[in-house]
Amino acid sequence: MLPGWRFSVAPMMDWTDRHCRAFHRALSGRARLYTEMVTTGAVIHGDRERLLGFSGVEHPVAVQLGGSNPADLAQAARIAAEFGYDEVNLNVGCPSDRVQEGRFGACLMREPALVGECVTAMKAAVCVPVTVKCRIGVDDQDPEAALDALADAVVTAGVDGLIVHARKAWLKGLSPKENRDVPPLDYGRAARLKAARPTLPLAVNGGLRSLGDVQARLAEVDGVMVGRAAYMEPAMLLDVDPLLYGMAAPAPDPFAAVEAFEPYVAGVLQSGERLHAVTRHMLGLFNGRPGSRAFRRHLSTQGMRADADLDTLRAAVALVSRDRPDARIRDAQAAA
Repeated sequence: MLPGWRFSVAPMMDWTDRHCRAFHRALSGRARLYTEMVTTGAVIHGDRERLLGFSGVEHPVAVQLGGSNPADLAQAARIAAEFGYDEVNLNVGCPSDRVQEGRFGACLMREPALVGECVTAMKAAVCVPVTVKCRIGVDDQDPEAALDALADAVVTAGVDGLIVHARKAWLKGLSPKENRDVPPLDYGRAARLKAARPTLPLAVNGGLRSLGDVQARLAEVDGVMVGRAAYMEPAMLLDVDPLLYGMAAPAPDPFAAVEAFEPYVAGVLQSGERLHAVTRHMLGLFNGRPGSRAFRRHLSTQGMRADADLDTLRAAVALVSRDRPDARIRDAQAAA
């Protein structure tokens, strides 16, 4: 199994940029981090440093590519590997109109042979692991047959791991947001694939909201990938290393994590970027604590100013109580 693959944070457009990943690394030293999806055309022809540049603190970090042309994917994978990524992942799960028009993402579930060709080309181009993130099927496909066909193709091509979002994608009639919630979850389908292919490194994604959910899934598969929960409630990442890897977290609590993260923030500010570029990813860090709303409000207003700096971040943190609310209060806040 890939190092750190036991727990990973999902690639999420507009969210998991380099600053988000650096912040998440301050909370977990072992979680595997993924970039937002970048298309082959953007990598080959665009501003590579802007698209692919990352901080060394992010390792282990994987790049997710979108595309369906084997030669282009091989070239983009080679470029990403030269940047130092630890893994190259192929998106076979995004259902947006944009990816459908480009014949990649979830619509590739209908073309498993092509996905296999893409993996073969990428494997020949790089020495780092090549993985695929897919759905259990699209539209009226039978999830049993569709996922088996995809798995057969990528395993034959030598894939190093498969991440299964345990939902179908509906390419017509549902928006990308609805496709993350409306199709029912079927973790059992991923578990059956793992049972049928015990040597295939298999991770599951979709609907995981707590580390309790994560541990339940790890009884069936090799790894889990958490998306929105990790982003909206990033403090959960502080428990990943102790619970899943038997190692101490990088920081004992969210307050210490912010303090340890300050040098990175200072570097971003020195480069000319605004504080908000980083702190927009931190708004949920203190959820459940008294003062968390004031923290979010301060960063959402004062953090947007052109002159916002580390003192702005420190002032926001100072609004949060260091006393943990008891379970009753937390449960009431979660239900609100």
